[in-house]
Amino acid sequence: MPWTRAGGLDDEHRARLSAAGVDPDVLASTALRRVDAPLPGWWHEGGNALYLGDDVDDVDLPEKLVATMSYYPFSDVVLVVASPTNNVASLLIGGDGATVFLGPRSAFTGSEIYCGAHSTVVLTADVTATRCAIVDARNGGSVIAEPGQLWAANVYIATDDMHRLEDAETGARINPYGAHIRLGRHVWLGRDAIITGHCEVGDGVVVGSRAMVRGQKVPPRTAVAGCPARVIREGVTWSPDDTP
Repeated sequence: MPWTRAGGLDDEHRARLSAAGVDPDVLASTALRRVDAPLPGWWHEGGNALYLGDDVDDVDLPEKLVATMSYYPFSDVVLVVASPTNNVASLLIGGDGATVFLGPRSAFTGSEIYCGAHSTVVLTADVTATRCAIVDARNGGSVIAEPGQLWAANVYIATDDMHRLEDAETGARINPYGAHIRLGRHVWLGRDAIITGHCEVGDGVVVGSRAMVRGQKVPPRTAVAGCPARVIREGVTWSPDDTP
C-alpha cells in the first residue's frame, strides 16, 4: 500500500529539527510531506509525525520497516526520512520524544539505526554507510553527522555502552550515559571504526580502520588511528575518488 501524504513540515516540527542539529540550509531546501497512512491508530493518538522527502517513494521506505519500528507504542516522535531506506536492516525507536532525521539522498546499506527516548539521530546529508553501520543514540544522547560522511563497513557509533559500569566503592557511574556525538563535515570512518561516548570529530577527519574514538575531541583535518585513537598526521584532506 503506498504512503498517503498530507501537508508539509509544520512550524513546531521545523523548530524541533533545527534545535536537534539539522543543518538549516538542508532543512530549508528539503521538501517534506507528512504521512497520514498506513499507520496504526496509536501512532496518531500519541502525536507522532512521519515525514517523507518529496523524492522518497514507496520503495525507498518499505512499509515493513515502519511496522517493525518498535515493540510497544511511543509518543511525541518526529521521524524524517528524506533518503532511501530500502537497504536499512532496522530502524528502531526506543521511546517517547525521539527525533530522527535521515538526510537527503544518504545511503545506508544493511545498517541499523536506533533512537531511544528523548534522544536524537541526525544524519544531515550525503552520508554513505557502505555496509552494516550501527548508529545508536539513547538516554537522552545524540548522534549528529554533518554532510559528506563516508563510512566503511561495520562502523559503530553509540552514545552509551548500554550497561552501567560503576566505581565499586562510591557507586558512581564511570562509563558514558546520554553522551553527545558530533561528526563534522567530510569525515571518513575506516572499517570497524568505533565512535562512542562524548565525542567531537572535526571537519575533514580520517579515522583509521579499527580505531576507537571514545570521549575525545579530534581536531579538524587530522588522521587518527589506534585504541584509543591518537593523531598520526595533521593537515590532511581526502577525496572519495580513488586516483593516483
